Amino acid sequence: MSGQPEATVRTVTGDVSPAVLGVCDAHDHLFLRSPVLAGQELADAGAAAAELRAFREAGGNTVIQWTPYGMGRHAGELPRLARESGVRIVAATGLHQAVHYAPEVLERFTGHAGGSGALAELFVAELTTGIESRAGAPGTEETSAAATGGPAGRPRAGMIKVAGGFHGLDAHARHTMAAAAEAHHATGAAIGVHLEQGTGAADVLDLLCGTLDVPPERVILGHLNRFPDLTVHREAAAAGAYLAFDGPSRAHHATDWRLPDALAALADAGYGDRLLLGGDTTTAAARSVNGGPGMPFLLRRLRPRLELALGEELVHRVLTANPARAFAAAWKPVAGA
Repeated sequence: MSGQPEATVRTVTGDVSPAVLGVCDAHDHLFLRSPVLAGQELADAGAAAAELRAFREAGGNTVIQWTPYGMGRHAGELPRLARESGVRIVAATGLHQAVHYAPEVLERFTGHAGGSGALAELFVAELTTGIESRAGAPGTEETSAAATGGPAGRPRAGMIKVAGGFHGLDAHARHTMAAAAEAHHATGAAIGVHLEQGTGAADVLDLLCGTLDVPPERVILGHLNRFPDLTVHREAAAAGAYLAFDGPSRAHHATDWRLPDALAALADAGYGDRLLLGGDTTTAAARSVNGGPGMPFLLRRLRPRLELALGEELVHRVLTANPARAFAAAWKPVAGA
């Protein structure tokens, strides 16, 4: 026996075997707040509960919420929502692009004096000890309900979310990715990356997997549906990363129709095991309970369309086996956690 811990998925109600995830929405949001989406916040717990019920009724079992630190995760609500809906929820730590934060938050965590250490410590703490309730603090969380799952009685994050820029990486992106890499090496957590308009995949992989030594199979590249360059997709898959096509709740009329062909090309090239699908609901108007496509659209409309192009068996694997591997980790013990 090697003594290597068994890989598990860290949900807000505890660690579970990857085999129990079932049908997974690999990138979505139950709660989200940003100054660039003023007036469209996802902040209503009742609406989140209704959306989870609709997703469950459509055949869904697990949602990965990519909302990172400081963007209104309402982490304290997530365990209750998971228990009441019967849908497993994985929360994220991490940091998005600078535009989504107040200056004081950026100064605290991305000032150059302390390097990436303070940010990495935050990520590690949220992955191992739990996400603290910081109600009322500017730019942080607004949780309210009691939660379980972490050693301190708080829900733990199960992944790290960071973000690149449009066709490049600015200093903020490099800083947060360095912190994410530190946290990955300390815990084993997967790193999900917002690619702005689906661009910059090569730069992200060069930094995370080249300079920062993160194994490519621990990197999930998001929003590739928005940049349907099949060569870029194939190169990223060949490098070993997971490719998330995660926008059915958001209309991208110039690119959405290309999705079946993009996925078919990757599958034909032997990369069907690298593919993930998600909804990425980011505004209140996009929720199905408010008349938008929302989380159920992934299963009600997109799944049958993709089954015609890829076959039912492959689409089932993309929705089940692939996310089970992508988000599972052989969690490393952290001193003091």
